[in-house]
Amino acid sequence: MLRVGLTGSIGMGKSTTADMFRDEGIAVLDSDRLVHDLYKGPAADEIERAFPGVVIDGVVDRRRLAGRVLDDPAALQRLEEIVHPMVWAARDALIEERREAGDRIVVFDIPLLFETDAEKDFDVIVVVTAPEAVQRARVLAREGMTPEKFASILAKQTPDSEKRARADFVVHTDRGLDAAREEVRNIVKALTARLG
Repeated sequence: MLRVGLTGSIGMGKSTTADMFRDEGIAVLDSDRLVHDLYKGPAADEIERAFPGVVIDGVVDRRRLAGRVLDDPAALQRLEEIVHPMVWAARDALIEERREAGDRIVVFDIPLLFETDAEKDFDVIVVVTAPEAVQRARVLAREGMTPEKFASILAKQTPDSEKRARADFVVHTDRGLDAAREEVRNIVKALTARLG
């Protein structure tokens, strides 16, 4: 089984690209979804102990939590120490499930792949990219986003140029959906050929 890490900075079109892999019949495991699921149960109590007042009705309120950790490196590290081992355990369980289902390629949608030093866990790295102006326009169009918040997020992410340099494959999302879909198809063909 080939484990493929799919990543890209905020606003690059990673979620859309992940859907394109799904459309090609590839299993995609979404780390953000895993975190959402953990926030609804398994991680909530421990997060509430570390950050009192961020859990409402047993579910972590992401906005409240972001307000507590976004500009506090020590708090962010504490959150990561709680959540990352749970995500990795859930990821390993899903890998085994997909292996038993006979999947030969599994894509892991991981926004902070390089930032969490998860690169070593994958056989192949795919980076989703777009020009800086396109990225900025996409992100600032999001509800509740401000230039300051965007700058704060970017400061915590590995620069796009470095991600592209460390990638095995790059998907460009500024050239239209059809062009990106063709790049994804070519990646799937290359990975299938590698498997023989």
